[in-house]
Amino acid sequence: MQFWPRVRARHKYARIRRWQTTKEAKPLGFAGYKVGMTHTLILDNNPNSLTKGAEIFCPTTVIECPPLKVNSIIFYKNTKNGIKLTYEKISDSNDKDPNRKTQNKNIEQVDFDFLRLKCSTQPKLTSIGKKKPEMFEIAVGGDKEQQLSYAAKKLGMKIKAEDVFKEGQLLDAHSLTKGKGFQGPVRRFGVQLRSHKSEKSRRNPGSLGPWKAQGHVMWRTAHAGKTGYNLRTEYNKQLIKIGNKADEINAKGGFIDYGNVKNQYLLLKGSIAGARKRLIRFTDAARTHKKVLEAPQLLYTSTESKQGR
Repeated sequence: MQFWPRVRARHKYARIRRWQTTKEAKPLGFAGYKVGMTHTLILDNNPNSLTKGAEIFCPTTVIECPPLKVNSIIFYKNTKNGIKLTYEKISDSNDKDPNRKTQNKNIEQVDFDFLRLKCSTQPKLTSIGKKKPEMFEIAVGGDKEQQLSYAAKKLGMKIKAEDVFKEGQLLDAHSLTKGKGFQGPVRRFGVQLRSHKSEKSRRNPGSLGPWKAQGHVMWRTAHAGKTGYNLRTEYNKQLIKIGNKADEINAKGGFIDYGNVKNQYLLLKGSIAGARKRLIRFTDAARTHKKVLEAPQLLYTSTESKQGR
């Protein structure tokens, strides 16, 4: 029931419903394309670890992060019926679009409670073969005056990952899992395989006794259906490195199903849900119950060929 309902996501990239607030005026999130995984050797800096001070193996995920373009500033007002968009200031440097009209209203006169930056990605700078950018909103930290001042400076400009995150901090990864098509109840819900002597089928739930006690089959019954392509959030993923030199991370022959990294990249500890080339969105950690440590010393990053999988 933790992940119910198991429905396919509406969009190709994650939707963020909650933003962490900060006193500093800065974007509260970023996005990048999943490249793949590699392995590194780090110096364990956890004081409570049994391997403190030792070299340990660390699997890492590579995320390519070309700069985000700030296309507009969206102003919101809190009402009794929820938030309401009051005004949108569009950048003059945007590509010409005959269906949109640029308004020249002074943003300092806009009545608002909070604002967000409407940003777009630049997939054309990567090697994934995609041209159409994704567009989404990013919240800004600080109070109203700080948000307005920061947004006015960044309108029409570009934002880099190093402007948002710092090495060593914990992030939340919002992504869509791999789509696995139509699967049975054993794969979807982990129901136990029945005896090889059972009638009709081994891989169905069998008796529906506990699922039809109300006189009808309950909606929680383990049935077959589409699996994967779900919106998921992984909490407290440590950012090990923000790299600017792609040669330090590119594998011989390129990453499988991706190619070579050409832009700034992130190295995150562990795995991240989602397929290669898929957009992953990151925010400041919402559950910072762990003690935030400094980024561990990176001793070695594998650039060996990944083709021999």
